[in-house]
Amino acid sequence: MDWWNPAIAVAGLLVGVVVGLTGMGGGALMTPILVFAFGVPPLAAVSSDVVASLFMKPVGGLVHLRHGTVHVGMVLWLCVGSIPGAFGGVVLLRLLANGADVQSLLLTALGGVLILACAAMTGKAYLRLRERARRRSSGAATATEPELSAIPVRRLPTVLVGLVGGLVVGMTSVGAGSLMIVCLLLLYPSIRVGQLVGTDLLQAVPLVASASVGHILLGDFTLGLTGSILIGAVPGVWLGARVSSRSPGSLVRRALAIVLLASGIKLLGASTEVVAAVSGSALVGGAALWAWLRVRHGEAPLVWQQRRRASSAARVP
Repeated sequence: MDWWNPAIAVAGLLVGVVVGLTGMGGGALMTPILVFAFGVPPLAAVSSDVVASLFMKPVGGLVHLRHGTVHVGMVLWLCVGSIPGAFGGVVLLRLLANGADVQSLLLTALGGVLILACAAMTGKAYLRLRERARRRSSGAATATEPELSAIPVRRLPTVLVGLVGGLVVGMTSVGAGSLMIVCLLLLYPSIRVGQLVGTDLLQAVPLVASASVGHILLGDFTLGLTGSILIGAVPGVWLGARVSSRSPGSLVRRALAIVLLASGIKLLGASTEVVAAVSGSALVGGAALWAWLRVRHGEAPLVWQQRRRASSAARVP
C-alpha cells in the first residue's frame, strides 16, 4: 500500500476527533474501516492501528492532563494490569494461529457489551434527570461534585479492568477506550465522563506502547498504512480532546453514547450504511426525545437554556 493515501488520512482525521472527544473509537472504528472500506487484511489492520494509537493517545492525554481532567492514581493502577495484559494479548493471538475464530468471538461479544453500555448510559442519564426534578420539587440542595483527586482508587477492580482491557487490545486493537471506559463508568459513577475520558486516554499510552512492541515484533505492522492513519488522526485527536476537556459533561455523554452504539453494531457485523443510518437516527431522534423528556421534568429543552434560566432566577431579588 502506498505511504500516502488521502482517503485513509481523512478516515484517520474523523476517527481521531472521536477518540479525542470520547476516549474511544480508535480500534472499534478504525480497524473495521480499514478492513471493510479499504480491504486491508485483518492482522495488518490491527497491527497498524495499534501502532498508530501509540502516537494518537499521548496527544489527547496531555491536553486533558493540562486541564486537570486526569485521575493520576487511577492511571497508575490501570497500567499495573494493562501493560502485561496488552503484550500477552499479542502473544496469545500468535499462539492461536492468528486467532481468527477467537478474534471474531471477542469482537462479537464486545459489540454486544457496547450496545448494552449505550443503553445503560441512557438509562442512567434519565435517572439523573428524574433525581434533579425530585430535588427541585422537595427544595433539596443540588449534590456537589467531589474533587477528582479526592476520589479513592478501587485498586484490585481497577487492576483487573486494566488487565482485561489490555488483553483485548493486544488481540483485537479494540478496548483501550470502549471496553475500559464502560468498566470505569461502573466502578466510578461519581466521576464526570470528561474526566474518565482524560484518565483513559493517558493510561492508554503505556498500554498501547506495550501492544505496539508486540505487534511490531510478532504482528503484521505496515509503516505506510500507519503513516497514512497518523497524518489525519493526530490533529483530529488534538481537536477532539480540546473540545472534550472544555465541554459540559452532557455533550461528551451524548457523543460517547452515539460512538458506543455505532461501534457496537459495527462489531456485530452491520454494514457501513446501516451504521450510518442507525447513528444518524439516534443522533436526531435521540436529541428530540431527550429535549421532550427535559421539558416533561421541568427543565428547558437544551442545557444552555436551562443554565440561562437558572442564572436569571438567581439574579431576581
